[in-house]
Amino acid sequence: MTKKMGYEWHLRLRMAERNMFQTTDLVPLLAQRGIRLSREQVFRLVTTPPQRLSMDVFAALCDILDCSTNDLIEIKPADRQGRKAAGDKPATPPPVRRTTIRRPDTP
Repeated sequence: MTKKMGYEWHLRLRMAERNMFQTTDLVPLLAQRGIRLSREQVFRLVTTPPQRLSMDVFAALCDILDCSTNDLIEIKPADRQGRKAAGDKPATPPPVRRTTIRRPDTP
């Protein structure tokens, strides 16, 4: 049996703890550490978990936010949704909500 791992990315949370609420706040701080990223790249780095990350960028983020690597990334078992076996009952659909549309009286 294969164990699949996932992770949670806590960059935005660590930034907020240091009163950094705009992604552009990181651009000059990264540049001071020799990391040149566009505003768009920094935005994606903050708002979506990265699939690949340079160790230089990771180290710079830890330095800027005065945190450890474990503060930025949390390793967790991934949710696995495998195929359903034959004979498995399908999930029950949500209840149907009926509404009535009334037209205003016309003269």
